[in-house]
Parts: sequence; C-alpha cells; structure tokens
Amino acid sequence: MSTVGVSANRLEILQIAKAVAEEKAIDKNIVIEAMQEAIEKAAKSRYGQDHDIRAIIDPETGEQSLWRIQTVVTDAEIEDEIQQITLTDAKKLDASLELGDEIKEELPPFDFGRVAAQTAKQVIMQKVRDAERERQFNEYKDREGEIINGVVKRVEYGHVIVDLGRAEAIIRRNDGIPRENFQPNDRVRAYLYKVSREVKGPQIFLSRAHPDFMIRLFAQEVPEVYEGTIEIKACARDPGSRAKIGVFSNDNSIDPVGACVGMRGARVQAVVSELSGEKIDIIPWSHDEATFIVNALQPAEVSKVVLDEDEQRVEVVVADDQFPLAIGRRGQNVRLASQLTGWQIDLITETADSERYQKDFQERTELFMRALDADETLAQLLASEGFESVEEIAYVAPEDFIQIEGFDEDVADEIQERAREYLEKLAIEQDGRRRELGVEDAVMELPGMTPGFAVKLGENDVKTVEDVAGLVPDDITGYREPGPDGKPVWVDGILKKGEMRKDDAQIFIMKTRVAVGWIEQADLDALEAQMAADQLGEEMNLTDEEKALLALGELGGGGDSNAAQSGEVFAEMDEAELEAAAEDMDFDLDALAELGGADDSEKSE
Repeated sequence: MSTVGVSANRLEILQIAKAVAEEKAIDKNIVIEAMQEAIEKAAKSRYGQDHDIRAIIDPETGEQSLWRIQTVVTDAEIEDEIQQITLTDAKKLDASLELGDEIKEELPPFDFGRVAAQTAKQVIMQKVRDAERERQFNEYKDREGEIINGVVKRVEYGHVIVDLGRAEAIIRRNDGIPRENFQPNDRVRAYLYKVSREVKGPQIFLSRAHPDFMIRLFAQEVPEVYEGTIEIKACARDPGSRAKIGVFSNDNSIDPVGACVGMRGARVQAVVSELSGEKIDIIPWSHDEATFIVNALQPAEVSKVVLDEDEQRVEVVVADDQFPLAIGRRGQNVRLASQLTGWQIDLITETADSERYQKDFQERTELFMRALDADETLAQLLASEGFESVEEIAYVAPEDFIQIEGFDEDVADEIQERAREYLEKLAIEQDGRRRELGVEDAVMELPGMTPGFAVKLGENDVKTVEDVAGLVPDDITGYREPGPDGKPVWVDGILKKGEMRKDDAQIFIMKTRVAVGWIEQADLDALEAQMAADQLGEEMNLTDEEKALLALGELGGGGDSNAAQSGEVFAEMDEAELEAAAEDMDFDLDALAELGGADDSEKSE
C-alpha cells in the first residue's frame, strides 16, 4: 500500500523510530505508536473529527495503512451514525456481520499539509517526552537508598543540578554540606533519598547531608559493614562539622569500632575525605540504653544516668569540669548524642544534682517530722534510708525497719502506727474536701481510687464516673508540648509527673468505661493482655509479630507466667472474636500462624 504522507518511505520510518528510541532510551514501539497517533490526528483533521480513524504502522516492514472503523449495533442502540452502523445496513454490505463486529474501510493516502505536519510533530514529541519521563521514574524509583554518581551541570541559588547521564537530579541547598562549593563538570557522589512523579517529569532528590549517606559510605569502605557482620545501628550528623555513628558487631571476635576505623584510620579517613573533613565519632552500640547513652556522650565522662522510659528522657549527671565537654561547642555533642540514641538528654552537674538532692532530703525530713511527730534526727534517718513518702513508712514490711541500725520491733511498730494515724487523718480531711468539691461517692468506688486522687479530680472539674470515663491518659499523667522557643515543655495533668504511669492511667480509664457500660470487659481483657505481651516483648527484644503471637498465647508457654497470662484471654475467645481482636491490632492471622508454626527449639532461638 502507498504511504500516508510522502515525506518518508517505509525504511526511513523505521530508522527514525529506532534512532529516537535509542536517543531517548525508550522502547521503539512507543515511538511507532506516537507516529500512529499523529497520523490519526492528521487524518481526522482531513476527514472529520467525529470519525473513528486508526492508523497502523507495521514495526517489521514500516508499511502504513489507514482505516475508518464503524461498529455494528441494533437499530435501537444507534447513537452516532458516523461511528456506528445498524445491523440491517451492515448485512447489506456483508451478510456474515454480527452485532459488535467492526467494519473497516480503507482510506486513501494523503499528503500532510504544513499545519497537519506541525501537529503531528507535536504529538510525536509529546508522546516521546512522556515515555522518557516514565522511563526515568521507573529507572530511579527502585534506586532510592543508593549512592548515585553524577556530574555537576549547573548551580542555581545554592541548588546543585546533577547530570546522571539519562536524567537530571538536584541537591537542594539544605541537602548539601555547608561551605562545600561545586563547579560545573565537577564529579559528585550523593545519596538518592526520594523520587517523586511530577507533571514536568520525575524529580530526583539527592543529599550529601543525609545520615544514610554516611552509612552507605561506610558500607563501601568497610567490607564487614557491607556483609552485615557489623551493623550501623544509628547515625546522627551535623553536616560538614561532626557526626556520631553507633556500631554493633554480630561476631564477638570482631571489634566494630576498630574495623570501621581501619588500619591507621584508612577506612574512616576515606569517608571523612568524601564528607569534606567532617569529624566522625564511632560509638559502640549497646542493647542497654543507659550504656549506649554514656558511650554516645564521649569524650565526656558520665557520673550517673537516670532514665524516664515513659517520656523517653534521660537525666545525665557529669562532673562540673566535664559539663562543657558533654555539651560540646554550641551544644553539638549533646545534640548529636540525643539524635543518635533517640532519647532527650538533660545534662546536670554534680553540684546541681547535690543541691537538688539536699533540697529534696530537707523536704522529706520536714514531712516525716510533721507526720510522725518525730525529732529531726529520726526524720533524717528515715529520709537517708530511702523512704520517700509516709505511705511507704506505714505499709513497709516490719523487718525492713528492724534492719535499720538502732531500730527494734517496738520502735518499728510505733513509727508505723503514727504513720497510719497520719494517713487516716489526712484521708478524712481529703474526703471532706472531696465532698465540698462535689465529687460523687461512686467515684470513690473505682479501682485504685484514693481520697487524694479524688480531690485532684474535683479540682479539675471531674466529678462523676462518666467524667472520669471521658478522660484520656494525658489528662491524668500530663504531656509535653512545644514551648514558645520550640523546645518541648512539660504540662502537668491531674496528677503530678511520675505519680502514675501512662499505661496504668489507660487501664484505670478503661476499667471506668467498663463500669459505666461504654465498653465490654472483653475489650479491657484484650488490652491488658496486649500490654503485658508488649512489656514482655520489649524485655525479650521481640518483633511486633512475635509480640502479637505472645498476646494470642502462641509464644510464652515456656514458663513465663506473664506470657501465659497474656494469652489466657485470647484462648477463651471464639474464632470471630479472635479475628476481631487481631484486626484491632492490625495483624494478619494467617501470617502470624505461619510465624507461630515453628517447633519449640526454633521458637527458643
């Protein structure tokens, strides 16, 4: 058949398609499809836009054909007389035609005019551009997390445009290392952390400041890291200045710090050179949080560490002369240590810690003198033995008192009797205060309720059981929120910080909701079982799936009473309730069953 448009013969059509495909690194068939679409658009401008016109270019021979298509429909279904034809009329043309068949009418060849040729060119170029963008996106979307090599193409307002060969990427100003200047044609290595699909083509974002860039560089320089023998558990960077990485060895015979440093520092120096002289502290990682925090604050020496796991905060006490070293220049050392460990670190000197202890000691001494009608010497003795409240004195085992030097059974009984009398008197006063505040008697019947707690509820306008049920844990325990300077500040709840754990507050509220009929007892039992499994799972360093199995009674039959208890609730559920509980925990029962199918020896491993 003759060509549709005499500007190129069949061989030239295939050569053009092949050349464009190779240049843009796309499939040749995409270029041919673009040419077909361009021919169809030009043909419609000649024969009418309402026609269903299809162009076909044979990818092997380059032969072109042009067809007008009509679909056979019933007389009642016909809506477009141009693209459709009734079955009656179709039978006149060909008796073998049936409903749904297509009638193809070959159209004669025609020459492209100037406008049609320009339109066809635009169609082809647009199609090729779209294919090229899709190819770029598909090529780089799976390379996120890799180090990419490229050549600097240009620098615009601090943003570095990098030529990757078959695509362009950008290192934004915030993703670069400060004071690092690139010139066109400079070679650059960077970490690919994001590929996004945009209208104008995929955006490929590179970074030289990302913590994972340093991790990948160590994997390239240290074979043990690449092989997985040594793991880089955490990384924190102040790009261009200083960084800390936490390393852990799965092989006891290999020193993770020494392996990363290398012979005469060769390995770490290669990474430092790539990062424009950024100093790197290599910290031994530890399963024990306190030990890891102490290591992370190197080179400062730590005297004492106090962890607050609920708030993920840690108070670190250092000697007065070590305090500047622990903070670092402009707070750099403690900031990087906090990022590395994931804990909010509060530094305090030994002098300040001592002053705080003396103040607390004095307050407890005065409390014991007033509550027990004791002299200062006795009150100081009790405070120095670690008693923090009158409740502890009243209900501690008598033998604990007798162990104190100078105490006998009679003295212990007398002190405890005075403590109980004080608490009873205080309870009567608090109960009267509760009534004044209008707190219902039913509130006092809630599990774990005390007169003091009830008074604090009343002072916060929580006066009925329904009011208590409507609380959330943060209302009771307190919470942190951004302060005026952006740093988190503590906001007290109904109780002061540390008086009740968040998990205990949640259980208390859930029990209240059971009492008022908002939820079922089974929901509370499921929550308690899951919380017990989570706590045990943290101690055993289990995965989320293993924790869920533990809650379902699949793990923990090996002698741990907490684990066994956490599965009792689920063991009594029927299949529907079990599936509902698993759905609430966002776990796939089938997948969990596979995980739980191992024998006892495998589970113990």
